[in-house]
This record gives sequence, structure tokens and C-alpha cells, in this order.
Amino acid sequence: MAEAHIDIPGYSKRVTVIDHPMVQHKLTILRNKDTGSKKFRELIKELAMFEGYEATRHFQLEPTMVKTPICETISYTLKGRKVAVVPILRAGLGMVEGILELIPAARVGHVGLYRDPKTHMPVEYYCKLPDDIETREVLIVDPMLATGGSACAAIEFLKAEGVPAHQIRLLVIIAAPEGIQAVVETDPGVNIYTCAIDDHLDEHAYIIPGLGDAGDRIFGTK
Repeated sequence: MAEAHIDIPGYSKRVTVIDHPMVQHKLTILRNKDTGSKKFRELIKELAMFEGYEATRHFQLEPTMVKTPICETISYTLKGRKVAVVPILRAGLGMVEGILELIPAARVGHVGLYRDPKTHMPVEYYCKLPDDIETREVLIVDPMLATGGSACAAIEFLKAEGVPAHQIRLLVIIAAPEGIQAVVETDPGVNIYTCAIDDHLDEHAYIIPGLGDAGDRIFGTK
């Protein structure tokens, strides 16, 4: 199993694998090289929403009185911090709509990074965050966690803006053990949510078996 490659004691407390049968079924279709861009985008959106449910499980509730068609009763509404969704451009954009369907009032920031083809290190070209980002629960979204360079850079950007690590959650569709290890070692407070942990990275830092280039498949480019 891919987990055997991750040699950080207790890492599983920081990583949640969404192993629901519907998630795994949709992930199989997502991996298929014959799945077209339209269907691929739909699946990314759906899987992001599944992950959003798990990533917000810790949100607190407060009681409120509501009048149903039958009678008054005590029900519950969300209490606490507001939410920001921060996609890592460009592939992360594919996950935003799914999160916003779940949390319509969330603000959206953007972090633009590209991977240097020689060093595989992230290079920043854009960063725009909500003014009150430090007060929000932040969901970083990016379909692929490969080397972890882009995710770690995004986490550092947020921390530099005053966001505590315990308010940051990283949502990905597929993760490589190397990427998980990089994020876990970068900060002890950030939790990771993924639909699958794949086997390894190849010599070009692509996830194996993976699903190819998520950005190209979302936007129909090569």
C-alpha cells in the first residue's frame, strides 16, 4: 500500500482518505484516459464537494428556534469562523465550484504557482487573498499533491498573512506519498484530505498511477 512509503510516525492523524464507495467509483472514471474534459470537470467538482463535507466536519453548531409547518423546534446553524477557498492555479479552479455549492458564502482567494520544469520547484506569479483571510478557516484546493512544493508554498503564503496553521486544510483529489510527507514536515498543524494515496512519483515528478495533468484535462489543453 502507498501508506508504507510514508515514514512519519502518526502521519495518519493528519491525513484523511475519503474512501466512500461513490468517491472511489467516481475516481475510477476520473483516472480513465478516455474520460473527456466535460465529464472530468464534473467529477472534479463532485469529488471536491465530497471532500468539503469531511473537511468541515469539525465546524461548530449553535441552537436556534425554527418554526416548521407543524410546530416550533430547536434546530442548529453553523457557529464560528467564516470560510475562504484558495485554489492553487490553475487546476485548483476546478474544485472551487464544488466547495461553493456546499459553502455559498465562502470567499475565494487565488495563489498562482507553476512548477519549474528543471528543478520541479514552485514559482509564484500571482497571489490575491481576502482582506480578512487571517480570521477565516481556509481550504486550499488543488487536484494533485505530487512533490508538495506548490502546497507548501501556498501554506507559507497564508501563514505569512497571519493565518494559523490549524485553520488551514489542504484538499486534493490524488496524493503521492512524497507530497504528503513534504506537507506534514512543513507544518505540524495543517490537515490533508485526499480521495487516494497513489504509489510514487516518477522521474518527471508525475504521480503514478495518477490521472495525467489535471489542469490539461480540466481545461482541454495540452
